[in-house]
Amino acid sequence: MEELAYEAFDADNHYYEAIDAFTRHLAPGDGARCVQWCEIDGRRYHVVGGRVNRAVVNPTFDPISPAGAMHDFFRGNPDGKSPLEFLRQREPIRPEYRDRDVRLTVMDAQGLEKVWLFPTLGVLYEEALKDDPWAVTRTFTAFNRWIEDDWGCNYRDRIFTAPYLSLCDVDWAVSELEWALDRDARVIVMRPAAPTTAGGPVSPTDPMFDPFWARVNEAGVTVVVHAGDSGYSSQGYVRDERFSATFGGGGRPSVRIFAIERAAYDFLITLVLDDLFGRFPNLRVASVENGSEFLPDLFRKLRSTAKKMPGLFREDPVETFRNHVWMNPFWEDDVYEVVDLMGADRVIFGSDWPHIEGMPQPLDYVKELKELSDADQQLILRDNARSLTERRPV
Repeated sequence: MEELAYEAFDADNHYYEAIDAFTRHLAPGDGARCVQWCEIDGRRYHVVGGRVNRAVVNPTFDPISPAGAMHDFFRGNPDGKSPLEFLRQREPIRPEYRDRDVRLTVMDAQGLEKVWLFPTLGVLYEEALKDDPWAVTRTFTAFNRWIEDDWGCNYRDRIFTAPYLSLCDVDWAVSELEWALDRDARVIVMRPAAPTTAGGPVSPTDPMFDPFWARVNEAGVTVVVHAGDSGYSSQGYVRDERFSATFGGGGRPSVRIFAIERAAYDFLITLVLDDLFGRFPNLRVASVENGSEFLPDLFRKLRSTAKKMPGLFREDPVETFRNHVWMNPFWEDDVYEVVDLMGADRVIFGSDWPHIEGMPQPLDYVKELKELSDADQQLILRDNARSLTERRPV
């Protein structure tokens, strides 16, 4: 683990949900349409919207693979192991994955000043419930009340846990946003997807959602668009039952490995194409755990659209993107390319700890920035996330 002259701000930390995270605050009888537990062949699974959900192998997370278990695979797999070999080791779930005070102690040892904290399962279940907006709102109202119980939206000005919001019901979204603001939430999180409303899928930039975006704009709170199940199909190239089914027959990679980046690309470019930032100029959006390799093509598409349709945009659409969006690259992405495209003041560090795809220790990432100046490293490792965590009300 690298040592810095300052403590870092990790903009992508995760908890593993408590056993009752989705059910503690559900009203009796709501589980059948929302989330409940079942047992099949001695294993426990969530039943989401009346269907057994196998998005992850073990939703109890006990035992769990160690943090960063697949680090060497994403580093390039120098030993040529099969993906499953990296996941053979299991350990009992650690208290810091579910206890905020223990987490603070671990953060001290890791050299972290502050973290943004996001769901593990929570970013997967809106898709499973999307055809029942009532169930989405009930489920995530209960889920956010669990967040308040166990983590808090702002714990000791060090752990900033993001409430999960959906635009499936704009009135609920505005009400839940107010609830979050009242509890000093500094970031809110949603998946990169067109929400499914009672009338069907609708772009997140549709004017029907303007009351929500107007309140975000007024409050100056950062919206995090975090990787999750955005409902992207492999179009038959591989079975889609499991969100993590990125490998097809014989352990070969499949097109599912691109779903996260495709979803983020579509979501982020739509915000610019539909002039959301022009209508709400105080919006700040952080793209977290969505990767960044799509950025060059996204910028090319924005520039070519501006040439083909002169007068469509208020300004250079690439500059609009840079002014309103912050990028958290995958740790294995070319961060220097992202800095060249976005500027060091628009890149944020996130380790994905303690997930298997992330870093074994958060500050293992420092060596990925070694060619940048000390000032640019500090922007990425601390100052940019600090700034985004401060509300900037109109």
